[in-house]
Amino acid sequence: MKSIKVLVLLLFVCIGCKAQEVPTTFSEAALKDTFTNLDGQQISFQQISSKYQGKTILIDVWASWCKDCLQGLPKVKSLQEQEKNVVYLFLSLDRSIESWKFAIEKYGIAGEHYYMQSGRKGDFGSFANLDWIPRYMVVSPEGTISLFRAVKADDPMIIEALK
Repeated sequence: MKSIKVLVLLLFVCIGCKAQEVPTTFSEAALKDTFTNLDGQQISFQQISSKYQGKTILIDVWASWCKDCLQGLPKVKSLQEQEKNVVYLFLSLDRSIESWKFAIEKYGIAGEHYYMQSGRKGDFGSFANLDWIPRYMVVSPEGTISLFRAVKADDPMIIEALK
């Protein structure tokens, strides 16, 4: 009788669980979301990603107030030394453009920089399900998302996706 209860419970759990689908392409809404570049110009994510078409892109969603993000920067810099042909795209969730620009300079963050004015709850943030930062994604030269979620810069899945 006890084993039947366990079996029924497992059946309900399995039926109730829906396998989380990992997207391989960006949604239309995420592509239309706008960001601010270092010159203060508005640019859509579609425009950003098309600039780097044919290249592998490592997306790093970060903020200067995020302790884990700052602790991960040396690991990202190490990746940059190892994988020189990758585009390093930093998307900031800072509270202000001033703090974002200050942090780029202070920490010497090399790469392509954009400010996420729509924040975590904007179309890009919602698509990416930004429940934690830092957040790393890898986009293949074909434009598909080869790694949707990593939260540590030294995650072996990042290195695998960059190859």
